[in-house]
Amino acid sequence: MAAKEDPGVASVNRALSILMAFQDSVEGMTLTDLMNATGLYHSTILRICESLEHFGFIKRLDDNRFMLGPAPFYLGMFYQESFRLWDYAAPVLRELVRQTKETAAIYVREGDRRICLHRMTQPRSVIMHVREGEQVELEKGAAGKVLLAFNGEQGEAYDRIREAGYAVSLSERRSETAAISCPVFGVRQQVVCAISLGVPLFRFDKNVFEQALPLVMEAGRQLTRDLGGDVSLFEAPYRALEGLTLPG
Repeated sequence: MAAKEDPGVASVNRALSILMAFQDSVEGMTLTDLMNATGLYHSTILRICESLEHFGFIKRLDDNRFMLGPAPFYLGMFYQESFRLWDYAAPVLRELVRQTKETAAIYVREGDRRICLHRMTQPRSVIMHVREGEQVELEKGAAGKVLLAFNGEQGEAYDRIREAGYAVSLSERRSETAAISCPVFGVRQQVVCAISLGVPLFRFDKNVFEQALPLVMEAGRQLTRDLGGDVSLFEAPYRALEGLTLPG
């Protein structure tokens, strides 16, 4: 069976693979380093690097090492100025709500609190009431525990969340609520936010959890991928969260 080819234009993919090889390099890279990192022939690398240098993406030093040039930084400044999390999160939340018919939200950490940055829901007779801008404690609720766990909080409970890749809360902030939450990572695996799916407790049982968990994790995977993070945490099969007991 033939290997699946990368999408897009092969020459562009090769150029981008060279640029991405610099993400773990501070002192620059030799031609050999680039060959080992990309699997490309030295003649191919030299041709591509000539084009990249022409446009300011890399710089070749006198000792023949290659360094990143100013162009990536310049583009990064534009990215920072134009970045809005909602642009990336909206389609992910919309799909999660469409599939579950429940309330989905994005939470970010602000000191010892978490803030509901974005939320989306679908009309039902009973839904989770979450307001954008609402600030709540970190220690209660699945999203807060995820933000703590993946920001390095110590303790067995947070170790279990890091191992499973998600958190579940039952009647913690409010007696009638339950939630599943997972982290979202950006570049260099920095935690950007947590995605949370809120479900009224009377609807939340083992079957609902087993149906919803893959959807929440897929939402986390999609948003992490879009923000430049490593998506390996979100790959199935999903680990059981130690100590979790659900009705049904």
